Amino acid sequence: MNIQDQAAIVTGAGSGLGEAVARELAGRGARVAVLDRNLAAAEWVASEINGLAIECDITNAQAVEAALERASAAHGPARILMNVAGIGTAKRIVQKDGRAAPLEDFEAVVRINLIGTYNVCRLFAARCAQLPPDEGGERGAMVMTASVAAFDGQVGQQAYSASKGGVVSMTLPMARDLAQHGIRVCTIAPGLFATPLLKELPEAVQENLAKSIPFPPRLGKPSEFAELACHIVTNGHLNGEVIRLDGALRMAPR
Repeated sequence: MNIQDQAAIVTGAGSGLGEAVARELAGRGARVAVLDRNLAAAEWVASEINGLAIECDITNAQAVEAALERASAAHGPARILMNVAGIGTAKRIVQKDGRAAPLEDFEAVVRINLIGTYNVCRLFAARCAQLPPDEGGERGAMVMTASVAAFDGQVGQQAYSASKGGVVSMTLPMARDLAQHGIRVCTIAPGLFATPLLKELPEAVQENLAKSIPFPPRLGKPSEFAELACHIVTNGHLNGEVIRLDGALRMAPR
């Protein structure tokens, strides 16, 4: 699929990897709807790329429907979905005071990272399936975001690993399900990236994290994630695949 002149939806686009994806798409000529819970952040990114900022909670079906409708009215029907929104957390099952970890914390992470991702995908796919196919029979492309924690999660990452593992596990069945509609589905599982959240850590901690990556021994650049996301869109034979983007990193237990 050619990105030029396509309408695209990016969730979690107010910062970090989502922002990088929004900028890369815009740089390639796409009309980008910047979705984020933080409207101010979304507006700032949108102003930089001539996009459309939309405040959106991806776990809310009505909010997502409204966001897709607004984006369609402004840019035309979207054929590209980049699902990047998510949260991270770490909490041991048995707390220092001996109590069990709150169930609400686990539910919140799974609701946003897994259920929210599926929610946006299902609503986007239903719209995309109604579009006329291109010359190759394709109607759309969706990219989801998992994590290397889906495969080698660390101590305390039960909720995060479970949520991202769910995204990994639904990639192939979702691609098979949507094949009849000409919609491709792939997932990127990033390792350690230089996002604003990670940049808040002390410099020494960042350096140690970078050294744990075999090659290149540095944190990933958000632009590298964005480049891969856009390549998935343009490479018509990539479908049903989960791609680790981690410099051969395998996470230690802690």
